[in-house]
Amino acid sequence: MTRLILLILLMPPVLAFSAGNWSSRLQNGATVSVDPATNRATITRDGVTSQLWDGAHRMQDGSILITNHGVAIPNESILESRELQPPETEEWQGVRIVGTSPCEKLVRRVCGDENQCKDAEACSPSRQLLEMETGERNASKNRGLMTYTSGQCLKATNHREFFTSCAKAGVTVTK
Repeated sequence: MTRLILLILLMPPVLAFSAGNWSSRLQNGATVSVDPATNRATITRDGVTSQLWDGAHRMQDGSILITNHGVAIPNESILESRELQPPETEEWQGVRIVGTSPCEKLVRRVCGDENQCKDAEACSPSRQLLEMETGERNASKNRGLMTYTSGQCLKATNHREFFTSCAKAGVTVTK
């Protein structure tokens, strides 16, 4: 009996592992889940679960989830589910966009001014973010202000290991 109690006490807590589980729904209704230990993103549709494809994904709540090689870059909702402090209100919220938008800048930096890095791994998600930002701005009463996706593009510039600059990718432009 003493061995059984000792064994139970030495077992890792199962509930601790389930803390931080995150799931949400895509706009098409499919469920996306992110494993808290690996950040692997999966999608479940009609009872079938598979890896979530790489790119920028719009969730039903309006948030955006970015995946790279099946791994999610944790967004505010994921961080909150893991009981980490979400970032405070961003200083860019409600700021007027003058000239090029943050997502346009991200696409130019990642894909190249002349699209010379169009095959770079982060180019497609950058373009998807630009499409989302454009849609949000077009739907807004004040198209000149930063949108949620504009802010995501600003944050994406800090993820330099994925959103690599085209110039650093070693691509040369031939004219």
